[in-house]
Amino acid sequence: MANQNRSSEPVGSIRAIDIRQITTDQLMHLGVSRLAYIKPVTVEGEDLFAIHAADGTPMAVAPNRELAWGAILEHEMVPSLVN
Repeated sequence: MANQNRSSEPVGSIRAIDIRQITTDQLMHLGVSRLAYIKPVTVEGEDLFAIHAADGTPMAVAPNRELAWGAILEHEMVPSLVN
């Protein structure tokens, strides 16, 4: 039986997606446990950077973007910025 690829893209191609539009199903396929995002937040009047797991679970807060990015990399995760 022939392999029917319903996508118009060749098998093995990489397709860019907008992380702000990503679905839960797409997150599961990306490796939720390996992807984290950094989001600017204000806590008690102080501008900080929150680190969240891809599923939205809060993980940490850092005083600046660079430290947040480094913390994600240190834990062998893939960082992404969200505005």
